[in-house]
Amino acid sequence: MQGTVYKSTGSWYTVKVPNDGFYECRIKGKFRIKGIKSTNPIAVGDKVKFKVERVGDEEVGVITDILDRQNYIIRKSVNLSKQTHIIAANLDQVFLMITLNNPTTFTSFIDRFLVTSEAYEIPAILLFNKIDTYNAEELVEIKYLAAIYRKIGYQCIGISAKTGKHVDKVKQLMVGKTSMFSGHSGVGKSTLINFIYPKLDIKTAQISQQHFQGQHTTTFAEMHDLDFDARIIDTPGIKGFGIVDMEKEEIGDYFPEFFKLKNECKFNNCLHLDEPQCAVKDALEKDEVAWSRYRSYVQMVTGEEENYRVDIYNEK
Repeated sequence: MQGTVYKSTGSWYTVKVPNDGFYECRIKGKFRIKGIKSTNPIAVGDKVKFKVERVGDEEVGVITDILDRQNYIIRKSVNLSKQTHIIAANLDQVFLMITLNNPTTFTSFIDRFLVTSEAYEIPAILLFNKIDTYNAEELVEIKYLAAIYRKIGYQCIGISAKTGKHVDKVKQLMVGKTSMFSGHSGVGKSTLINFIYPKLDIKTAQISQQHFQGQHTTTFAEMHDLDFDARIIDTPGIKGFGIVDMEKEEIGDYFPEFFKLKNECKFNNCLHLDEPQCAVKDALEKDEVAWSRYRSYVQMVTGEEENYRVDIYNEK
């Protein structure tokens, strides 16, 4: 049988078969070592083949094969283990939710996420949430940040998951597509999904006042079918986003504004660091490239995986 993974708890997988409902499946131990280095060999969104076996009085699905992936979002944990984790597979687009504070989303986190989405050719849309809570000065900061990414070519939408402001724009973008929602814990993913589709009634939690960080309410990724021809993947909150399997020579290609200038550099293999006549550094000095983006790039190229929390607006 063949179906799509809708839910993964690490040991069990809920697989949907068209016109035949859901099956609870597992994988055999040997499946884990077939050249798959991530902590989860199977991710939500994967197309899989499985067979049904009888275990006592129950029928259990056993996954035997993963079909080729169209794409996937993968991250490296920002901790000592450095394990990789596939967040979701076979996506049409990803929404990255961003908050100015409570919790703070730093530009280096945004940029690492966008580099990964560029590498796997997954369109990314930035949602600046909680705009109903910001004062005038904070709204200026949000507009400034959004302007940086709009200039590069990313679609940016200011929303309030609580009041529903501009959520209709998000719904319109979701029609006919499989969309993943991601971001730090506490940015409002579950609140937004509940506003978009109240029937799901996903659990939400208050921000921890001690550290102004979100509490994990989603403990595993799960896909849901919505009645307006859309599929949504809710994911656990992410603290850090380490990039995976990228050579330093290719990272600049996943910064669209750097890639456009690549042919203007003196050297074909320019890393935009200390090389002379570098078009990217020239553009940087002219404020045609954002300093926050360049700092993120340097961190990635030099391997500063742990130092990803950069001041979000201290541009120079």
